[in-house]
Amino acid sequence: MNKIYLGSTNAAKITAVIKAIPGYEVIGIPVESKVRAQPLDDEETIKGAFHRAQQLPKDGLRIGLEAGVNMNNGILFMVNWGVLIDEDENIYYAGGTRIPLSEEIKQSILTEGKELSEVMGQVSDIVNIREKEGAIGYFTCNLVVRSDIFVHIVKLLYGQYLYKQGGEQ
Repeated sequence: MNKIYLGSTNAAKITAVIKAIPGYEVIGIPVESKVRAQPLDDEETIKGAFHRAQQLPKDGLRIGLEAGVNMNNGILFMVNWGVLIDEDENIYYAGGTRIPLSEEIKQSILTEGKELSEVMGQVSDIVNIREKEGAIGYFTCNLVVRSDIFVHIVKLLYGQYLYKQGGEQ
């Protein structure tokens, strides 16, 4: 069986990889993102995903997934990025869903330095929301949950990988 290493033990992220790429053994390994606990822009979020993937064993596909926020025209958006590194050291990038966060959440993150998951725990009273539906689930009435976002990103990453391999699954 082929291996996929994931730079996280987060349940939503592991579920996403299993759903997106069936037939692989998915091994979650806790690694450091080497960025702030709450990445504050796309560049930092991408770096976090890259660092997570880069630290994983090289005998399989390596995936790093990172959630962050990004300011655009005064609106703070939640963002998600992924990086896949294959066994030949080719690097693939993909980004995902963006939705705006409220002014209250924006201020808690930017002024008070809190993580989105911490603020969402206070706003929603959901314990460990990052392992469950995530902020996206809360703000979409669970029509889209956190693992859905990462399924999309992982499919984008894996699709690029398959294309580079000649288009065969």
